Amino acid sequence: MHNFNSGPSILPREVFQQASEAILDYNNSGLSILEIGHRTPAFEAILHEAQSLVKELMQLDEAKKVLLLHGGASTQFFQVPMNLLNENATAAYLDCGTWGTKAIKEAKLFGHVDVVASSKDRNYSYIPKGYPIPGDAAYFHYTTNNTIEGTQMHAVPETNVPLVADMSSDILSAAMDFNRFALIYAGAQKNIGAAGVNLVVLDESVLGKVQRPLPSMMDYREHIKNGSMLNTPPVFAIFVCMLTLRWLKSKGGIAGIETLNRKKAALVYDTLDAISLFHTPVAKEDRSLMNVVFRVDDPALEKEFQQICRENNMYGFTGHRSVGGFRLSLYNALPYESVVAITDLMSAFAKKKG
Repeated sequence: MHNFNSGPSILPREVFQQASEAILDYNNSGLSILEIGHRTPAFEAILHEAQSLVKELMQLDEAKKVLLLHGGASTQFFQVPMNLLNENATAAYLDCGTWGTKAIKEAKLFGHVDVVASSKDRNYSYIPKGYPIPGDAAYFHYTTNNTIEGTQMHAVPETNVPLVADMSSDILSAAMDFNRFALIYAGAQKNIGAAGVNLVVLDESVLGKVQRPLPSMMDYREHIKNGSMLNTPPVFAIFVCMLTLRWLKSKGGIAGIETLNRKKAALVYDTLDAISLFHTPVAKEDRSLMNVVFRVDDPALEKEFQQICRENNMYGFTGHRSVGGFRLSLYNALPYESVVAITDLMSAFAKKKG
């Protein structure tokens, strides 16, 4: 089986094995991981190891806080401006895809939003460049990788205002200076672990500056104070995150997995570029290493290729319902062999169809 799902997505096989064993008996305790108390030493050790692995893998400064919270990135679309944006202040946002658009919509509920650039004019097929970021902005927000459109930011923008990034679909996939960001958030279900938990990495220095009263569950300061246990955390999801982070460390960390990710993406794009039957609408310099989108112009051939993929145990290869076509998600845990399998299938299909 070859799993190209965009999320929830493929996880390492050994993580499945370890997680399934823990469901029956966690660490020879006689209890399932699903039933241990969240304030027991057993779970506290899991939580602390997961947070420590995030710090180690991302090479974070000691001052950075690592939270593992309920909800996905969509919760952060409003939690970020709720905590960082005053009603009379302005936040700068980059609009380069569906998720950025959703984040902008939520931010407008809390203050002014300056959309500094957008690629909507070409169906989000490229990343805008050369745009100014206002120096008085409360923060600058962008999405590092656009899962639906197949574009990716390959450099961190230069700015003196606090940087906020939604890294849900490429977190831990390539090396960068994560300390440059005031706040990072990422849903776990692509590169970190199972759905149901959200990673937040932030500087405390950007908090406590808004005048509005904050519900305790929406206040980052309360989550920091309570060590990600302001309420009952998603115990099993955090456990799977810890196992996945352990696996990533064993593979050489982010630097090691980046080498594999670039190899996988290169094989797919080289195949696409060599076959006229398939084409990708994404600007070459902005192609995503995580989500490769492509199309077949003939609807009949598209359906035929879909059927062939199913017959060859390919899963999750269709594009998002809003854009159609095909999408291959090449997340950290996807084996290179799966990429070889589908590119061989693409080449054989194209040859057969002339």
